Amino acid sequence: MVQTIETGDAPAAVGAYSQATTNGDLVFTAGQIPATGDGELKSDASIQEQTEQVLENISAVLASEGLSMSDVLKTTVYLDDINDFDVMNEVYASFFDESPPARSAFEAGALPKSVGIEIEAVAQK
Repeated sequence: MVQTIETGDAPAAVGAYSQATTNGDLVFTAGQIPATGDGELKSDASIQEQTEQVLENISAVLASEGLSMSDVLKTTVYLDDINDFDVMNEVYASFFDESPPARSAFEAGALPKSVGIEIEAVAQK
């Protein structure tokens, strides 16, 4: 049975999707963009700041289910500009100290609300 996950510590869903869903074993987050839980969009911030906000959002969604970043199995990173990869990777690494999850990264070309990055994650309970 699919359950939806919602927390006020990450940006609210603004369309026909949930912040995350779970089947009881796995948690799938929606793609998180650099917006705060109160809706402040950080699209003009540096890619470093945007990456930090996105990963903090993912962490908040997982925490609402009693999980942490160490429970993440896989992430997908979408960048507006693949040249931001090295900066993103440096920030990303700080959130996954040991045994980082599998990851794919792509240049998406255009992301919602003109942000520089969006990341989605899959974690195990």
